[in-house]
Amino acid sequence: MEMLKPPAETLYETELRALREEDTGKRPPHWLLSPVYVRDFIIGRDKPAILNGEEVPITRKFYGNDVLIERAVVTLAGNRGLMLVGEPGTAKTMLSELLSAAISGTSLNTIQGTAGTTEDMIKYSWNYAMLLDKGPSEAALVPSPLYNGMKKGIITRFEEITRCPAEAQDSLISILSDKVMSIPELDGGVLFAQPGFNVIATANIRDKGVNEMSGALKRRFNFETIKPISNVKMEAKIIESQARSLLLHSGIDIDINTDVVELLATTFMELRTGLTREGFKLDTPQATMSTAEAVSVYVQSAMTSYYYEDKDIALDRLVQNMLGTIAKENEKDLSILKSYFSKIVKERAREEGIWKDYYEEKKWIG
Repeated sequence: MEMLKPPAETLYETELRALREEDTGKRPPHWLLSPVYVRDFIIGRDKPAILNGEEVPITRKFYGNDVLIERAVVTLAGNRGLMLVGEPGTAKTMLSELLSAAISGTSLNTIQGTAGTTEDMIKYSWNYAMLLDKGPSEAALVPSPLYNGMKKGIITRFEEITRCPAEAQDSLISILSDKVMSIPELDGGVLFAQPGFNVIATANIRDKGVNEMSGALKRRFNFETIKPISNVKMEAKIIESQARSLLLHSGIDIDINTDVVELLATTFMELRTGLTREGFKLDTPQATMSTAEAVSVYVQSAMTSYYYEDKDIALDRLVQNMLGTIAKENEKDLSILKSYFSKIVKERAREEGIWKDYYEEKKWIG
């Protein structure tokens, strides 16, 4: 079955199978891979694994702090939950998917936090037709991802936890502390978590203050901060890799223009950090200038060029799609982009070919 966005366990099925065949290391109960092999799956390694006599390359999937990955894996092997925090678009969700796929074999056991998330959605609810007909029973209980995680001994992912009301968040406190869920409607209703159960939660730094976590809940998590990429070459590599994958999944098999990718990575990093490679300071927009947004700009531009001009990618389309990203939160941010073109891009256009072509598309900014 074709999928627009396969889960990590499907996308990297061959790598995971090869690593499981090879892995003889010490592993926590119910884990499918040892901590060493979970780390290798996420950050990659030079030595390929062997599956059915054939070499399987183990690719890098997360670009960042490798030691952070080791700490995250060890946290999940212990008694505390793992909290991944950072700016939007820093691959927190992707990392939680990769960890869940490697450890439990599934990344789909997920709670999506919203302003409407209730305690029932987090713990369990009821099939009310069966409840009225036969009364409270296990058959009438509708399990949540957290319930399934405890019962099966697998990782539960909790996305955007700070978007949930505080009372819904705090329903996790006793579960993370005691690894027990009380079900008072049932006689002897207690669900004990099986070995292998734990929680990976994510939260955006920009959401601080939306529904701030209580001190009691914070103490049940180990926090790891995912920082934005700080190297243009590395960011360009991520954009290239993810753009190629997304385009192929959209049925578009075209070459990735590495010069345009580096141009895009440079623009995003300089606007995000407020500092050019020459050392000049810049105003920074309110918009999220993340790597994920840069990937989206490239993919949208490539698709537009492919369908309307029968080209791989055109710089006018790149600038047009960049406008939507910059103006997403505040239209005044467009003046920052305009200033960037008038000063930085214009100066580079004197000597560098692609920057000259880039500057000529300034007309789209207004």
